[in-house]
Amino acid sequence: MYQEIAESIRTCQLQAASLLIYRDILAEEPGQKFLRVLQTLSEQISNQNAIADGLSISSKSTASECLQAYGQWFLAMATVNCSWQDYLIDCILTASNPFTQLAQTTEFSNFPLDLVSAVQHDLKVLHNLSSVGSNCLTQWLQAAIDLPFEPVAWHGNASTSDSHIALRHLLRSLSNWAEALPQLADRYHKYGTGVFAQYAALSWRSGELVGISHPDLVQIENLIGYDLQKETLLKNTEFFLAGAKALHVLLYGSRGSGKSSLVKSLLLKYSDRGLRLIEVAKSDLRDLPIIVEQLRHAPQKFIIFVDDLSFEQESEDYKALKVLLEGNLTARPENVIVYATSNRRHLLREYFSDRPRPSDSDEVHPWDTVQEKLSLSDRFGLTITFTGADQHTYLQIVTHLAARAKIGISPEDLEYRALQWATRHNGRSGRTAQQFIDFLQAEAIAAL
Repeated sequence: MYQEIAESIRTCQLQAASLLIYRDILAEEPGQKFLRVLQTLSEQISNQNAIADGLSISSKSTASECLQAYGQWFLAMATVNCSWQDYLIDCILTASNPFTQLAQTTEFSNFPLDLVSAVQHDLKVLHNLSSVGSNCLTQWLQAAIDLPFEPVAWHGNASTSDSHIALRHLLRSLSNWAEALPQLADRYHKYGTGVFAQYAALSWRSGELVGISHPDLVQIENLIGYDLQKETLLKNTEFFLAGAKALHVLLYGSRGSGKSSLVKSLLLKYSDRGLRLIEVAKSDLRDLPIIVEQLRHAPQKFIIFVDDLSFEQESEDYKALKVLLEGNLTARPENVIVYATSNRRHLLREYFSDRPRPSDSDEVHPWDTVQEKLSLSDRFGLTITFTGADQHTYLQIVTHLAARAKIGISPEDLEYRALQWATRHNGRSGRTAQQFIDFLQAEAIAAL
């Protein structure tokens, strides 16, 4: 029995080591913990065989180390909260490697034969490894260390969140995942790979794109007022998704009027059509050329979202933004546009001291410098203006939010208190209305 288990484990180890293109899948924590379980079991069985043959033990693995290794793998799987097979499928669907990157830009029929053969090999190996799940590991564990109890097996939940559920079901049904190679190549071509396939919202942090697991999902139907502004932004975004020439957009106007919320609402409305929202802080705008090159060949459409945009007088970061808005010798990617919000119409802060006077002798053409600073906002092809909410619009927003939150007070009392709140706090705006409703909800909970 020991010999049979030892041969099965050795086969798994050799198959895992033979991966060519999808090697990174087992480099993640669940994969590493899985390999560690195999290693400790292999050493423990070698010890048992050596003892049976009257030989000295050559390895240091013990029964407790086998249990610890299994426990660490179990914890890793509980963290990802899916079955071992579904975990491997998830990794395949979002993998970033030479095959998946080529699939984004090349038809499957034009792939190099050696690359196709390597991927077929890897998919077959990963399918074989997917069958070595928790039930199999617990059986090997019991046999290897003669456990007096049965270890808890991890089965996990079936993954249902993926939008490409049909392909997931196909892989589950196949006896060899390599049979789905054409369908996988088509998926990579349509939906991309890596972090872009995993997340609809991303952020540029410390020099890399990081997926946002829990984005602020705003429903556009809940944004009351500013109908013309919504219509304009939606139309431009539709042009962008359709592959037509779309314009960079500056959303400018009163604070709390819903500029940022309107941009965020595009994610929920269009992410299933390949739209991705990438948040870039003002301090990171100098990295825009690096970001854009990472997006150029991806199949998705990307909105670079810069919130609360403005620059101090001495800032040079705006120059990288100007290049992206107008381009240089490097062609601007057709799958990238910029949506920025600002409370300032002129994005670079200007002082009266900046304006040239006859006595100035430092610069021959000082007005050129002034115009350069003022021209940044002109480089956005579309400027959408948000004025302050009037009383009617403000009360509309309050009434809508109160109905959604099931606030149980009379309409008259609601309007009276809402106007009092706006007077005493931050004025009439969508943000003020939301803060007022949040206060009413907290008040109702505290009264219970």
